[in-house]
Parts: sequence; C-alpha cells; structure tokens
Amino acid sequence: MQTRSLLRILGLLITIFSSTLLIPAIIAAIYNDGGGVAFVQSFSICAVIGLLCWYPNRSYRRELKVRDGFVVVVMFWLALGSVGAVPFILSDRPDMTLADSVFESFSALTTTGATVITGLDDLPKAILFYRHLLQWLGGMGIIVLAVAVLPMLGVGGMQLYRAETPGPVKDSKMTPRIAETAKALWYIYLALTTLCGLAYWGAGMSAFDAICHSFSTIAIGGFSTHDASMGYFNSPLINLICVVFLLISAVNFSLHYAAIIRPKKMIRSYFKDPELRLFLMFQLALVLVVFAVLYKENIYLSIDEAFNHALFQAVSVSTTAGFGTESFSGWPLFLPLLLIFASFMGGCAGSTGGGMKVIRVVLLFLQGARELKRLVHPRAIFAIRLGDKALPDRVVDAVWGFFAAYALVFVICMLGLLFTGLDDITAFSATAAALNNLGPGLGEVAAHYGNINDAAKWILVVAMLFGRLEIFTLLVLFTPAFWKN
Repeated sequence: MQTRSLLRILGLLITIFSSTLLIPAIIAAIYNDGGGVAFVQSFSICAVIGLLCWYPNRSYRRELKVRDGFVVVVMFWLALGSVGAVPFILSDRPDMTLADSVFESFSALTTTGATVITGLDDLPKAILFYRHLLQWLGGMGIIVLAVAVLPMLGVGGMQLYRAETPGPVKDSKMTPRIAETAKALWYIYLALTTLCGLAYWGAGMSAFDAICHSFSTIAIGGFSTHDASMGYFNSPLINLICVVFLLISAVNFSLHYAAIIRPKKMIRSYFKDPELRLFLMFQLALVLVVFAVLYKENIYLSIDEAFNHALFQAVSVSTTAGFGTESFSGWPLFLPLLLIFASFMGGCAGSTGGGMKVIRVVLLFLQGARELKRLVHPRAIFAIRLGDKALPDRVVDAVWGFFAAYALVFVICMLGLLFTGLDDITAFSATAAALNNLGPGLGEVAAHYGNINDAAKWILVVAMLFGRLEIFTLLVLFTPAFWKN
C-alpha cells in the first residue's frame, strides 16, 4: 500500500476543497445575514488539514495500483464528508450537534438529500448555498473533477476513475485519456447546470433560488432553500422544468457526450441505447399509474393539478432526487410504497442518479427469465442480449454479485435501525432512502430526519456511503484478501 502517496493525494484534494468554502463566505458578505465567519474559520481548518497531509509527502510519487485507487476513493469521501461538516458545527444558525452536522454533510455530498434541518426559509443564505454546493460537487463525483485537475499536478487518475464510475461496465472511456474524459463530463455537467439555472430564473425564481435549485437538480440531490421544497413556488412551469432536467441528468452522461460530438446523429445516439429506452418506458408507466390513482381517488380538484403532482413526484422520487410539491407519504393506497420501490431502480448507469441503476435491474430480470427457460429446456443454451449484443456471463455474474451485496447491506442497515428503536416502516424507508440516495422516506422521516436518534443517523451515514460508492467500492475494504500483500 502506497501510504505516503495516498496521503499526498488526500492532502491535495482536501486543500482544493477548502477553497470552495470561501464562496459561501462571499455569499454571506453579499447578503449580510450572518454565517460568513464560520466559513472563513472552516477554510482555515480544512486548508491546514490538507497541508499537513500533503507537505510532508509532497515529493513522494509512486504509481498507484488498483487497490490504492479503491482506498483513496473511500478515504477521500470519508475525509471530505467529515471536513464538510465543519461549517455546520461552527455555525450558530442552525445550531447543530456533531451527529447532525456529519449527517447533513454526507447527505449533501452523496446527493441523498435527507436533511435534519428545519426552518430553511429563515437560515442565512451562506448555509443554504453551501448545502447545494456540496450536492453539486458530489453529484458528478468530486473524484471525477479531481482526475481532470490532478494530472497537471502529477497524479494519475485511471484507477480512481474505475473505482468511482457508476454502472456495471467501468472500463469504457469516451476519450483516449482519462483526464480528457473527466473534463468532457465536467463541461457537460456545468453546461446543464447553467441551462437549468437560466430556465428556473426565467420561470420566476429569484437568482439565488435558481442557482441553488439548479445545483441540486442536475446533481439529482433534492435539497431546497425552502421547507416546502418545490411546492413553495406553486408553479407548474417550474415543476416541468425540474422534471425535464431530472430526466436529462438521469441519463448516462456518455450518451450526452456522444450526442455532442455527433450532433447529426443525436437522436440516434440516445434512442439506440436500450437502457435509456427502458428507463423512459418505466418513467411513463409510473407517471400513468400514479396519475390514475390520484384521479380515481379525487385527491385533487382538477385533472391538470392531479397530473402536475403525479408527473413531478413520480419522476422526482424514481430518479432519486427527492424534491416535493407536497409529501407523497400522505397519498392513498399503495402509492407511497410504490414510489419508494421505484427509487430502487434509480437512474441510468453513468448518471448522477442513485439506486441500483436501470441496467442492473434489467439484467437481473433477463437472467431470471433465462433461468425459467432453462427449467423448461435444460439442454438449451440461452444468451442474455442487451440490444443487439450478447453479454458475457462475467457481466451477469457481476450484477448478481452486486445485487447480493446490496441486499445484504440493506438488511444489516435496516436491522440496525430497528435496533435503535425506529418503527418498521420508518426503518425500511429510511434504509431505502439512504442506500438509494433518495432522501425523503415514510413514517418519522417523511418530512425530515431531525427527530430520529443519533445512532440511527450514524447508520444512515454509512448507508449513504455504500449507496454512493456502489456497494463494492466500500465493501471490498472489509475483505481480508484486500489487505494481504
């Protein structure tokens, strides 16, 4: 294990992150509503920590192995989530405990969107902006940003990219060099954020709200500057803009890249992808089911209102954003559980969405169908095809392994929450919301997580990390074979 190299990289990354803490300090100075001192102090603390890790090891350069890549990814997320909690700890508004501060930081960074804070409308603008900034940085993966910058500092990034990239296939690159790939992804991410912010602003949001909500929309995070979330604006147009950009952000970013470099084949680049087609079909079916139930039960006064809420909530929850026009936990029949289960699928591989990813769910279904065929025809050979390609069994085995690990982590986290005293529905929905990086749940966590005990919050922080790092990246560190020379 290249310990000194890992410390050098970690120090650089924390130092770079510390510079972002000056932005909320500037926001505090502009609005003059308090909070700036906490961010200046946090910048100093984080910069010192980063320099203490980097300076003694500044001249130590060794080639990272794959094992080192996994360690530095996990170590960085743990470190960044921890130092990201410093502004919450030092701030007077809101006054937060250590557990609450760490929970809010990891929830933002992993784009989960679960919050322990109430009274958002009265908080300093600096705190509100910082929460959304953390989501925006975490949405694309700060490691992806790092591998676009660190090659200039002499740090290679291929191992990190393979460990961080979501989806079952991690070896594909859109450009010959990893740094160029990361930069391309980041430019697309930045462009979408800008377009989303302008659309929100044009639809009636203030400039501050438009910027903050564009951060959390493209990151599929779900944080808002208001307790009522998107319901605060009471605007079908804003809801529609949010839905459009959530769907765009839930698509594999490599498809966006392919569409940009081949504009004449843009439509073909998207709809030739079988995962995207299935994703859109699932979204359409979910919206229709939710709308049909709301309309049949006369929950809203008009068809337009019922469709507005059905479209927004179905897309928001199933893509794991967690925005709300109102609390879906109060909807009738099976709708609350249906939406929670929809979040298990999440977005496409290579997107900013959470969940197990559409491609994995599809492959699990195809593998199940193949096993049924084998029962009928034991001697026949059946291949699993995705589009016009037959997939090797290694890929299918990896997906089954992921599902088994996912189920194991889910059960352990849920049992842990039950042990802390949470009721059944709260424990189940909170585990699903954390592991799928969704945010809102049912029961005690339908509105916020401020009322649950600290032990449950620490368990959910671990669940958020497992969900963000795609289970295996973190789970592999607990295997004895990983630490053997």
